[in-house]
Amino acid sequence: MFLSGCSSVKVDEYANRAPKLDLRQYFTGPVEADGAFFGRNGKVEKQFHVAMQGSWNGNDGTLDEDFTYSDGSKSKRQWKIVMGTDGNFTGTAHDVVGQAIGRQSGNVSHMTYVLQLPKGGKTYNISMDDWMYKLSDTVMINRVNMSKFGFHVGELVITFKKK
Repeated sequence: MFLSGCSSVKVDEYANRAPKLDLRQYFTGPVEADGAFFGRNGKVEKQFHVAMQGSWNGNDGTLDEDFTYSDGSKSKRQWKIVMGTDGNFTGTAHDVVGQAIGRQSGNVSHMTYVLQLPKGGKTYNISMDDWMYKLSDTVMINRVNMSKFGFHVGELVITFKKK
């Protein structure tokens, strides 16, 4: 019964939505983002700011992310993105297990991947269900559902602002 209430939204359902999202265009140059991590109880556990710089050589992109968290800690991630055909793409980063698999259509991008997250001296592999929605030429929101062994462990909500 629990599983029957879950819906499976498809990226292509957004094909006719505007403004059109092209990751190559949006993530070229500087982008700033602010976000929060909500634990499984719905409470904000951590807030953060991300300064990003993206560049592309054809269909091959690099997105450098510099995170500053509300507790003063910092981290970095560099995504390597390869755009394929028909809106499909892949991504890799040092803390991503294997590859992120994604697709963009209309004003939406969706990707799934496993992220290695450190907590309490241990590293946990967390499944990420990552949706980005372009709202205007400069603003995009990101909603990421996080799970482990199929159980919800948290959610990220992020607002991007293209400079």
